[in-house]
Amino acid sequence: MENTSQPLTYDLQPTVGSSYGMSWEVMKKNFLELLLVMVIYVVASFPVGIGRAGAEAAGLGFGGVMLGIFSLVYGLFVVGPLSYGMAYIFLKVIRGEKFDVADMFDCFKSNYINVVLANLLTGAIIIAGFIVFIIPGIIFACKLAFVPYLVMDKKLEVIEAVKTSWNMTRGHAMTIFLMALLAFPIIILGLLMILIGVVPASIWIEGAFAAIYHSVDKKLNNHAEAEPVVVAE
Repeated sequence: MENTSQPLTYDLQPTVGSSYGMSWEVMKKNFLELLLVMVIYVVASFPVGIGRAGAEAAGLGFGGVMLGIFSLVYGLFVVGPLSYGMAYIFLKVIRGEKFDVADMFDCFKSNYINVVLANLLTGAIIIAGFIVFIIPGIIFACKLAFVPYLVMDKKLEVIEAVKTSWNMTRGHAMTIFLMALLAFPIIILGLLMILIGVVPASIWIEGAFAAIYHSVDKKLNNHAEAEPVVVAE
């Protein structure tokens, strides 16, 4: 399913309201395509939940250990890359670029190892932050929020993507944190709508994070282009 999302006339700024506002606009215009993308991701994630539930039910026996390993491996090598592919599609939609639902599987064809390693490294950093103390985990999660887009969009290597995300989010980490906080009532509202609203709520949230990445990236690029060029004598 291919679609060309035309850019909207919208004053996109790296703020909570602007990011969610832009996401709402593109969601209304591309709802069916984004719904399909989200459904594919949710269905593909089912084995992780089933594996974890089975592991908990089986306990520390052989079956429980194997189910736990399966859940971990499947999540790392399948669900993680799909989440990166989904993020890239939402970024394309926000930019008004031509996209295809099948684009979310592109990471399996190229750049796959880089995606897996980036997902593994960011996850390890965030988990370590939560283990040490909750606040560092939250800070790390906000500072590394742009890694999926940088890996998929800029094709950056793992370490470079982590460093770039850390620098790009300077001055925007609190905004990202507030966006994550706002996501909770949005999801709860979706749950109250007989569970049906959870998927549209998730689409709205995913689009908002793609929007703030795009706005920050555009702002930095415009600033770089405006920098005076110094010519050596």
